[in-house]
Amino acid sequence: MVAAGILASRLAGLARTAIFSQYFGQRSLAADAFNAAFRIPNLLQNLFGEGALSGSFIPVYAGLRARGEDEAAAQTARTFFAALSFVIAVLVLAGIIAAPWITPLIVPGFVGEKREITVRLVRILFPGAGFLVASAWCLGVLNSHGKFLLSYTAPVAWNAAMIATLLLFGHAYANDLDRLALYLGWGSVAGSFLQLAVQWPFARRLTRQGGAVALSEHVRQMGRNFTPIAISRGAVQITGFIDQWIASFLPTGAVTGLTYAQLLYTLPVSLFGISVSASELPALSSVAARAETETLRRRIDTALERLTFFTIPSAVAFVAIGDVIAGALLQHGRFSAADSRIVWGILAGSAIGLVASTQSRLYGVAHYALHDTKTPLRYALVRLTFVAVLGYVCALILPPRLGLAAIWGAAGLTASAGVSGWIEFLLLRASLTRRIGPTGLPVSLTARLWTSAALAGAAAFVVKNALPWSGPLVRGTIVLPLFGLAYFGAAFTLKVPVLDILKRRRRSV
Repeated sequence: MVAAGILASRLAGLARTAIFSQYFGQRSLAADAFNAAFRIPNLLQNLFGEGALSGSFIPVYAGLRARGEDEAAAQTARTFFAALSFVIAVLVLAGIIAAPWITPLIVPGFVGEKREITVRLVRILFPGAGFLVASAWCLGVLNSHGKFLLSYTAPVAWNAAMIATLLLFGHAYANDLDRLALYLGWGSVAGSFLQLAVQWPFARRLTRQGGAVALSEHVRQMGRNFTPIAISRGAVQITGFIDQWIASFLPTGAVTGLTYAQLLYTLPVSLFGISVSASELPALSSVAARAETETLRRRIDTALERLTFFTIPSAVAFVAIGDVIAGALLQHGRFSAADSRIVWGILAGSAIGLVASTQSRLYGVAHYALHDTKTPLRYALVRLTFVAVLGYVCALILPPRLGLAAIWGAAGLTASAGVSGWIEFLLLRASLTRRIGPTGLPVSLTARLWTSAALAGAAAFVVKNALPWSGPLVRGTIVLPLFGLAYFGAAFTLKVPVLDILKRRRRSV
């Protein structure tokens, strides 16, 4: 259900981005300004939203319900929401007022008109981030009650509002992209409200019982859990701001190219990383509470199998046929074949850390289930340090020394972030091993998965180069299904237990 909801929302996001690229292209001032502004208020959503709320809220709320304390659970949820709403309202107001000072700190390379339009967009977008945080509370409530589909499908409403805005105003302001970007900002705010509105009635009904809002020990426990998780999430998000800070010194188009690549990169992360981790958190919390260590290890290994089976071919596809993926989705209107190649390079850099990032998310969730929120925080800070140092070197120093165009520094950013992701993954796995014993996939299975993906990537690469005459959509229609079929065929040939991996969740529940 989580994967289905995420797939629907991601497809809507891809449609939104495809239409955005049609009107804005990649190398326009307004595109860079909008994508930079979009990231700044979204820090609120990422700090206080789904990840932090799930890790702090669900273990306490689900634990109360498991013990039959439904009224206390409902009262705790409402109190937590009231406190969260107050904090977010203050931060949104502060963000609107301080936008002229925040923006230069995040994108110091933006000057003149580019900086001015970014500041205006930041002010417009901040309230939308507040609505998204509130919708994350609804997600926590719904997930704790086993209702996954609605909460993960709700972002479709947000994307639909932005798509409608582009279709409504795109042609009229095709020659005034600054104004179109401002209208799209307001469309984003309206969509954020709709994302909250579709979930609110259900979450409110589930938390209606119990007494009046009151500060209890359960709320305090959520608060204690929330702070280190929010800081940990913040450290991860700051890596994105570091990338954007560095990219602001690269040529126009680097920030937008990173945004396009991130959308494509986060598709497998969301479908396979977030869906597995989010659905496992309540179960892992229950198993950890019963101190069933062996069961906990089995659940983690089973989840790792599902994650790795899909993320390994995703990483190979980004390297081998990233231009086909970018072209099929984005190459129309102002978005050219050269832009697709730039996004391909950035995607190839992202592929370095794709497998590690998805597994790190699961290991982080396992720590939260064990009520350990400080260890993921420490390792997130380690990752942040490596991202800053390696990102600066790979984006601004290496390209000119290697004789590469400056725009390719964006690929250096994603590659350095991938290396940093592997460091965080190894630290988290070692920490969990000390707690519950070794976890992970057999070497033989991992080798067969990489071999299957490599064979599929080679076949798709050959076919891609044999179709230079075809348009990007036609190439995508031929090459992408071929890659998938080749991967599954190679996996069966190499005796990868495909059906067992896909069905194992049912046996492990």
